[in-house]
Amino acid sequence: MTGGVQRVLRYPVKSLQGEVLAACAVGTRGLAGDREWAVVTDDGGLGSGKTTRRFRAVEGLLSLRATLDGDVPVVTLPDGSRVQADDPDGPVRLSAALGRPVRLAREARVAHHDVAPVHLCTTATLVALGALAGPEAADFRRYRPNLVLDVPGSGYVEDAWVGRRLRIGEVELAVTDRTLRCVMVNAAQRGLDPHAGLLRALGVRDLRAGVYADVVVPGVVREGDTVTLVG
Repeated sequence: MTGGVQRVLRYPVKSLQGEVLAACAVGTRGLAGDREWAVVTDDGGLGSGKTTRRFRAVEGLLSLRATLDGDVPVVTLPDGSRVQADDPDGPVRLSAALGRPVRLAREARVAHHDVAPVHLCTTATLVALGALAGPEAADFRRYRPNLVLDVPGSGYVEDAWVGRRLRIGEVELAVTDRTLRCVMVNAAQRGLDPHAGLLRALGVRDLRAGVYADVVVPGVVREGDTVTLVG
């Protein structure tokens, strides 16, 4: 046995805080509803912590939390009020909260996931990150995984899983690559102070922590599921 599922996490709106679930259906696109929506700027970029050809840096995204009501995201604003994606006044209220014109949009032809449909990390890696960059670096929320796997000890154990398969309950994943980190890990979010040195500290690991995976066998993943390397 490799370990067990400690947490199942979904982010209904890309780059916003998400929700912890007891269980979630997993298909070839990843966890049901994960990153299916995004904050979109007036020039069509996807709201993020960085600016690239595809993304636009939007200050304050991690001060917002998204949950799903059926298949529609509900965004909790910093003042505690809530905006549903299909509210007529939603774009105005969201734009006021973020200080620039934005709207929520559902994924269309191009997937919102950065690289792969599933992102996971282990508790062993979180312990190692705490040793590398201080205890505040060990909080899983900084890395936005879909699955936190409970693996004893300290060390980047999932690095060795690249090219192999994991069985997680009834789901099977193919681990494809180590996860490349960006400035989002440094950012403040509700309940977490900024950590200005974390990305720099990760330079000793080529800015990598956690792994990406594709879905080979769909199913339902549950908190507490056993995790086993099968190939």
